[in-house]
Order: sequence, then C-alpha cells, then structure tokens
Amino acid sequence: MATLSDVATMAGVSVSAVSRVLTGAADARVSDATRKRITDAARELDYRPNYAARALKFSRTNVVALVVPDLTNAIVSELMRGVEDEGYEKKYMVLLARAESELEEYALPRLIKEGRIDGALVQAADAMEPAELSEQIDSRLPVVYVNSNHPADGGYVDLEDELGTRIATRHLIGQGHKRIAFVGGLPSSVTGRRREQGFRDEMASARLPVDEHFVTSLGYELVVGRAAVGPLLDADARPTAIVVANINAAFGVLLELRSRGVSVPHDISVVAIHDAWTADNSWPPLTTVKMPRYELGRRAMAALYDRIHGGTVPRLVVSDPAPQLIIRESTVAPRP
Repeated sequence: MATLSDVATMAGVSVSAVSRVLTGAADARVSDATRKRITDAARELDYRPNYAARALKFSRTNVVALVVPDLTNAIVSELMRGVEDEGYEKKYMVLLARAESELEEYALPRLIKEGRIDGALVQAADAMEPAELSEQIDSRLPVVYVNSNHPADGGYVDLEDELGTRIATRHLIGQGHKRIAFVGGLPSSVTGRRREQGFRDEMASARLPVDEHFVTSLGYELVVGRAAVGPLLDADARPTAIVVANINAAFGVLLELRSRGVSVPHDISVVAIHDAWTADNSWPPLTTVKMPRYELGRRAMAALYDRIHGGTVPRLVVSDPAPQLIIRESTVAPRP
C-alpha cells in the first residue's frame, strides 16, 4: 500500500506538502503545477488515506450517521441517495442506523460514545417528542434534524409540507370534488400537523367546508391507513376523494377500499404525499405529490458539514424544486 512518503518521492516534494494537498488544507500554498504532480502521483500509486490516523490527528472520523425510522421504507431511498451524493463530494462516509424501538436507545448513542461519527442527520420517529430527542442525543454532537420533530434549539432542514398537501387538495378540487377526506399523521408529528394545515387552508381557499368526521390522525404506516378507512365509509355521506398525508398510509387506504368493494377512482379518488417507484405498481397506480427528498438529503448533508466545520445551526426549508403533482389513475372527477 502506497504511503505519503511514496507519493512525495514520485512528485519530488515534501511529505508535508503532499499531506496538505491531499487533505485539502487551506494552508496548502503550492503552485497548480505542483498540486497536479501530487494528485497525479497519488492516482498512479493508488494512494488511499489512512483514516484511522487522520481521525487521531484531527479528532474527526469523516463519518456521519443517517438515522431514519425505517430503512425498508421506499421513500427513504431518495433521501439516502441525496445524503450519500453530497457526502461523497465532501469526502464523508455515511453510516445508516434505524431509530426504532430498542435500537433507538442503542445505535446512535453508541456511535456517539465510541467516537465513530462526527455528526448525525436524524429523521425522528413521529411519536418522539422534542424533549425525548434532547435526552437521547448528546448536545455536543453536531446534529441536523431532517423534516421531522426536533428540539427547539436543534438545527433542521425541512420540506414544504403545507404546500405539498395544498397541491394534492387543489388537484381534487379542480376535478370537482367537494366532500374530501384527509388521512393524516400522528398529532405528535410536526409534519403531520403541517400537512393537515395545508389541507385545511386549501379547502378554506376554495370555500369548502371540512367535515371533521373526514379527518383522521392515526399515522403514516400502511396498517393505520387501512384503519382510517372504516370511519370514512361509515359516515352518512361518504367522501368522494381522500388526501393521504403519506404514500405508505395511502397503500393501506387502497387495500382497505378494495377489500370493501369500493372502486378507486370511480367511487373514491385517492392522492398521496410523497412519491416512490411503488406508486406505479399499486392498483390503481397512485396519484402523488412528489416532494424533493433527494434535494432534502443533499441540503441536509451540506448543512451538517457546515455545522461540523463552522458551528452553523441550520434553519432551512427546501423550496427548489417545488413539490410536483404526478397524476396517475387513482384520481378522476366525481360521479354526478
């Protein structure tokens, strides 16, 4: 394995010059020609940095953790891809950890105590209150919360949840629907509250009443999406359309409607927040509002990098690109 000394010998420079150039040190005052000789030599020798030694020297590991509630969730993949792409550009590796049940008290605190990571991106579980998050995460560790609950003093990067739900609701109103239901997240979820507010605001803008029997707040999982359907169908006048605050719950809604003999979209139209490859493979294919989760991942990783290196506490909302309506076969105009 090539060493710094090998690279220095081939490039005809000092070891310290090689070290400064290859680590991107701000004080690496070398000419462009010398820098090129060093990088060419490192490439030819297939030089790989000794990250263990660098961690000891700089008190950094160049590793961050991405903590999400569920790694099997289809919409998590775009977030992870954005984090990894930005991390690669900034020479950081990304460890994945789940924030579920027993692992919530195991994975992240252990990574922190053992000094394995420089910081963490955390998408907190919806049921976790800000006070619990403060207790579980060492305040000395740079942390950025990703579109989820966070302590009052926590840095965050969020999505335009209200706008996403307004777009979904506006789509149904534009098709002629007036009796629209909302299947929402938990009351403890900040994204759930924002998405419900977006639904209510768009209904108010269209001067349409919100039937409180048509609003549920059970969560984002498939099983609770199924559970939300029963009360909606038991109402005196059924809704003609449903806005679902999360695509995973929407799959539950589709399954339950089908099991009860309700035709989607001819009896009830369904539109969901977030998009994934699974939306094309449901039946019927699901109309969604695609939120910029890839860009969310990149912005969150960039914000964490700035917090690690400069102490900046981010308060960011990703607005570019804007949420995008993707129309598939689960929404049509209501029957006369």
